[in-house]
Amino acid sequence: MSGTAVTREREAVREDAPEGDALVARRWVVIVWNDPVNLMTYVTYVFRKLFGYSHPRAHALMLQVHTEGRAVVSGGTRERCEHDAARLHAHGLWATIAQG
Repeated sequence: MSGTAVTREREAVREDAPEGDALVARRWVVIVWNDPVNLMTYVTYVFRKLFGYSHPRAHALMLQVHTEGRAVVSGGTRERCEHDAARLHAHGLWATIAQG
């Protein structure tokens, strides 16, 4: 994934925070990584189930994982991201969190 794509994803995650808000510095993101095990249809299903994404959005994220090796699927506080990553792990997906 290019640096520009990561920056755009981080900005999209931050767009709901007011300018100068102290929480902006504490934003985290959940990254799902490509793996050779899970079917693309299953990954799309998990994104829809866990995050409530529409089919087109979940499919686009799955394709990003497949073609670029990773995609940011959610963001928020560290605790929320840890929870989201744990739910992804419970569904057999490889996910990590990073400070955005």
